[in-house]
Amino acid sequence: MSTPHATIRHASIEDLDAICGVHARARATYYEGHLATELYSGPAELERQRAGTARAIAARDRIVLCATRQDHLVGFAVLGARFDGDELFHFHIDPEVWRTGTGTALHQACVAEWQAAGIGLARLQVFAPNARARAFYVKQGWEEDGRKDDHVTMQLRMPKLPSPLPPSATAPAARPA
Repeated sequence: MSTPHATIRHASIEDLDAICGVHARARATYYEGHLATELYSGPAELERQRAGTARAIAARDRIVLCATRQDHLVGFAVLGARFDGDELFHFHIDPEVWRTGTGTALHQACVAEWQAAGIGLARLQVFAPNARARAFYVKQGWEEDGRKDDHVTMQLRMPKLPSPLPPSATAPAARPA
């Protein structure tokens, strides 16, 4: 999927360093002042994130999408697309490109993956103090449905795909004899 703002594609292991960089920069913006720095960007946490992302890229039960602008990776999403209620595990956009349409394009690609898999409902958890992310998700159609510790849980019912026209609607009209 391409827009004037971003190109969306599936991730490969070669994207790992760039994904980890985006992840670290994005998390720093919403955890700063709420959690000790060591908990979101200390060496052990950064290695945990890196290992988890590498596993997600290789996993058959996860989809990892990347958003690029001018061949520079600026966002990523990790999602499950196996069953209703599967999760959007990660969704991060580099703060340098916030409000450029990149997040919307990446989100649309996630929805397309869920629709292609026949998923009717997706879930996510977002850090409760992250009002900017929560507002973004609401704008994309997500609804808050609870809390879990310091996170808000949200759900998205997939938009219905336009149904194809019945064969009779596309057949040429019969000509009078």
